[in-house]
Amino acid sequence: MSKIAVITGAGSGVGQAIALKLAQMDWRVAVLGRRAEALQETVKLAGAHGKQMLVVPCDIGDSNAVEQMGQKVLGAFKEVEVLVNAAGTNAPKRALEVLSLEDYHAMMNANLNGAYYCVQAFLPQMRARGSGTIVNIVSDAGKQASPKAGPAYVMSKFGLAGLTQSINAEEKSRGVRACAIFPGDIDTPLLEKRPVVPDAASRSKMMRAEDIADCALFCIQLPSRAIVEEMIVRPR
Repeated sequence: MSKIAVITGAGSGVGQAIALKLAQMDWRVAVLGRRAEALQETVKLAGAHGKQMLVVPCDIGDSNAVEQMGQKVLGAFKEVEVLVNAAGTNAPKRALEVLSLEDYHAMMNANLNGAYYCVQAFLPQMRARGSGTIVNIVSDAGKQASPKAGPAYVMSKFGLAGLTQSINAEEKSRGVRACAIFPGDIDTPLLEKRPVVPDAASRSKMMRAEDIADCALFCIQLPSRAIVEEMIVRPR
């Protein structure tokens, strides 16, 4: 298995934690996100391992930008064994009665469409090689709707779960596997977008980004004969 990975949402939270852990394990990692400065901070946090990271600023909700990103990554690395779709967003005004069309489309682009675009950017070479792992960081909102998450977020995460199932249904016979991780509350910057931002006491009871990164690494490092199709992880 080649040790080359692409991580979306790598400028913070779960995506950053996964990128750092893979780099520490001597993987070469393309780190993706909209803000170049956030990606550079990930490289800085990697220390000596930062030299193994390729910084690729990209709005994954833009299909043309993703196509160009895919060409750049494959041009640099030749092949990609692992894709982790960790990018995601929400909006403070998220309930049905206040959700704007602009916020709705932004969530669908970041949480679902972007993941699909990235899959299509790297799946063909995985398929041709007969090897690849795609990890989608979903949410427990992709299992059960709740007012806490809001409808657009819930819809996007149900869709991401469906994308994971579809990859396995069509591609596992070709050596490509996909895993959907459904975390509960995680203390990440995404909490700042909640209508009421959790206080320190509430955050202390949540999981950390590193916990979900460990789950992703478990799925990635399993022998190719095994697939973790779904993993639900919640705070104790």
